[in-house]
Amino acid sequence: MMTDDDEGKRVINQNGDEIGVVAEVREDTAYIDPDPGMFESIKDKLGWGDIDEDTYPLQDENIEQVTNDEIRLQRL
Repeated sequence: MMTDDDEGKRVINQNGDEIGVVAEVREDTAYIDPDPGMFESIKDKLGWGDIDEDTYPLQDENIEQVTNDEIRLQRL
């Protein structure tokens, strides 16, 4: 469950690469502002398809670990 305290955290893939940051949390869901270069390689794996928005929801089942500084995604 995500909270307002998670806003601004880096979102890291399983290789340790930053793919974006948490722009906001709404109703326990983190919305990511993606890094355009890394984003294209994982958006289909996260089920985002061709969504045309500035931020994208991060589902709990895609999160491996949440620390004080970052959210690490599980292997997709």
